[in-house]
Amino acid sequence: MNIQLSQALSDVTGGTGQTIIRAIVAGERDPHKLAVLRNYRCKKGEEEIAKALTGTWREEHLFILRQSLEMFDFYTRQIEVCDAEIERTYGQVRADRGNNGSDDQASLPANKRKSHSKNAPKDVQVRKHLKRICGVDLIAVHGISASLAQEIVMECGTDMSKFPDEKHYSSWLGLAPKHEISGGKILKNRVQKTRNRAGQAFRRAAASVMRADCAFGAFYRRQKARLGPAQAVVATAHLIARVVYRMLKYQVEYEPLSVEEYEKHYRQQQIKYLERKAAKLGFQLSPV
Repeated sequence: MNIQLSQALSDVTGGTGQTIIRAIVAGERDPHKLAVLRNYRCKKGEEEIAKALTGTWREEHLFILRQSLEMFDFYTRQIEVCDAEIERTYGQVRADRGNNGSDDQASLPANKRKSHSKNAPKDVQVRKHLKRICGVDLIAVHGISASLAQEIVMECGTDMSKFPDEKHYSSWLGLAPKHEISGGKILKNRVQKTRNRAGQAFRRAAASVMRADCAFGAFYRRQKARLGPAQAVVATAHLIARVVYRMLKYQVEYEPLSVEEYEKHYRQQQIKYLERKAAKLGFQLSPV
């Protein structure tokens, strides 16, 4: 019908898009009256939306639109039923732990910036349930969203006793390099190819902190300059996995480091390394 609503709106399933589409199905054809239905937060003005809604109103296409809207509503109701089932299933997992004050959603830290997902289950407090099941708040870790936390817990569980230490855990995830040694010489030092879904979740978590103002982001940018982007993602995923292992193993909450604290800690490490290197060569390191 030459209706270009998707050119004026970033998401036709949002509030403005749904209001306009339902008005069209109800019989409204005037583009200016339809444009008035825009939400005040919409970036496009009424004139631009009215131009996008100027077209030929053909009955066969309106019939298809009406059926598509009915199908959209049907699937929306089915998704709501799935959300209710998710909430019920979560309530049955480790129900003996109950809901005390520390597990209340209000007592959890504030959500991270830009962490909202329109596809997240509605009326399901995933973060509260995961904290009750795991004993710690995994979603507080930079880079780990609710969906990634669910995937990690589903694949790895919460009992870290099956992994003697974080090195075994990282190796199982496929994030630790494998040394191929012959005659005391390292021939290859590469990460094994694996289909481990938890390892892929940690890689996605690492990719989400590339530009973040946190210790993981600073670590990624430092490794990228030295190793390249592909290896930097694996190294950052390895670091995040070790943090998650310690949280689940020792039941300690995540304490984020700022970029300044990370840089200060890195500088202290470099100074200690240089002091040992200088002492080994018979020199003494002194500040200028």
